Amino acid sequence: MAWEAQDLATRYAEVRARTERLAAPLSAEDQMVQSMPDTSPTKWHRAHSTWFFAEFALHADGTSDRVWDRPEYRFLYNSYYDAVGARHPRPHRGLVTRPSMSEVADYRAHVDKEMAELLAGGVDADLADVVVLGTHHEEQHQELLLMDVKHVLSMNPAVGPAYRDRVAVPAADPGPANWVDFTGGIAGIGVDHLAGGRFSFDSEGPHHEVRLYDFALADRLVTAGEWIDFIADGGYQRPELWKSDGWYRSLDEGWTAPEYWRPDPDDFDCWWIHTLTGIRSVDPHEPVAHLSHYEADAYATWAGARLPTEFEWEHAARGLDLGGNVLDEQRADFSFHPAAAGAPTGGLRQMFGDCWEWTSSAYEPYPGFKVADGAIGEYNGKFMSGQQVLRGGSVFTPPAHTRATYRNFFHPHTRWHASGVRLAADRH
Repeated sequence: MAWEAQDLATRYAEVRARTERLAAPLSAEDQMVQSMPDTSPTKWHRAHSTWFFAEFALHADGTSDRVWDRPEYRFLYNSYYDAVGARHPRPHRGLVTRPSMSEVADYRAHVDKEMAELLAGGVDADLADVVVLGTHHEEQHQELLLMDVKHVLSMNPAVGPAYRDRVAVPAADPGPANWVDFTGGIAGIGVDHLAGGRFSFDSEGPHHEVRLYDFALADRLVTAGEWIDFIADGGYQRPELWKSDGWYRSLDEGWTAPEYWRPDPDDFDCWWIHTLTGIRSVDPHEPVAHLSHYEADAYATWAGARLPTEFEWEHAARGLDLGGNVLDEQRADFSFHPAAAGAPTGGLRQMFGDCWEWTSSAYEPYPGFKVADGAIGEYNGKFMSGQQVLRGGSVFTPPAHTRATYRNFFHPHTRWHASGVRLAADRH
């Protein structure tokens, strides 16, 4: 996709401003904490997303005087790009008390100033592509920032620490789930990057064809009330429902409910949930969220169904409206939480937003996938092992990241991201 200089500068400024809006409700102490190795401090997210532009745009431009004159930043805020040098260990990001919060803010301001000047002078197509990738990279970190903050605040012994104060509105009953049938055949999957058009990550292509058999998808996500039925029926105590790795992981980590659920000490039939707007009772009509792939698969087995493949999901999603309950932090009634599906429509509901949807597909390269040259080639390809694909986006996902071809990925045991379940079934 070709970008005009002004449009690229506007896109850059808008993305950078959103990161600062998301960080604004947090204290310096909030931004410093790393609650587990999978999370990163907000301060680190702000610095790392800045490092990306300094490293791959300003350095690449050959104007080293534009880059912040603190060489240790290249070590502290590199994430996993081995080609550009050593990096600080991920589990220890929360121990980096220096540079200070104000120094990180100065770093962002300096890089933003230099980037504005760089973009004002015009950039070639290759550098423009890097800048666009950088904005989408920062949007990924905006989602991670909210995920990580939610986990950080859940560790606080104070009751109900909230990221934002919002009143939870009881959800309307979405009605029973219905099946939507799809006819099998040859389906086109992925993006033709040579054709241009809307931005996509390298892992979303190349475009290729797959063979699908007749299948059906549930028209909405599994609800919290349906998950309570699973719990009540011994879902977490029945090994026959679980894959072996998942069963022993659940025992080792003591899973008895989704992440952030807590039983009422006075009524074990009542569940409470930690949200970004505080602690409240679980609403049975909202989608269940913060599940591992193992839990999602166990539930599907219990329900007499299965998880969709990523190709079934993409085929079903093509042509649908990309709107949904995605990140809109400036909207006064935005809840920072998955919402109920709404009334049945006769078609699929909640395909975009609310919860990332686990699939049964491993995160692997598509036929013909090639890793790009240089450090940028480390962006996705190096993670194509031992992880599962999720589709659709979540309530923490920036709107630019909702599309039928987007492939998110996490290890199957992880639960801190907003991940849910859509059931699938065979029709042959």
